[in-house]
Amino acid sequence: QLQASGGGSVQAGGSLRLSCAASKRTLSTYHVGWFRQAPGKEREFVARLIIVGEMADYTESVKGRFTISRNSAKNTVYLQMNSLKPEDTAVYYCAASRYYRGSLSTPRDFDSWGQGTLVTVSS
Repeated sequence: QLQASGGGSVQAGGSLRLSCAASKRTLSTYHVGWFRQAPGKEREFVARLIIVGEMADYTESVKGRFTISRNSAKNTVYLQMNSLKPEDTAVYYCAASRYYRGSLSTPRDFDSWGQGTLVTVSS
């Protein structure tokens, strides 16, 4: 129901824009988030966008470099990633939640997930 795309291989300092499209739900009525999982590591929070006021929040390591946004007309959420670093290499997942659960910053706070898209940043 959530389809993530836009991953790829870039050099450090480059940019990518990830997209997350929904086919059976209206994303404008959901809190949405992006997570990432590097090899051998747990899935970690990257960014979220809550419904009220379209407020965005980011993990400290991506602040100032990544931007989460929503296009309601296209029913799509984006993650614009600039100034990419090798440590950003991971599989990126989009997620959605109809309700504000917990801190909305852990995987268990979301109940719908995309399939993941791989981002590789080389030095």
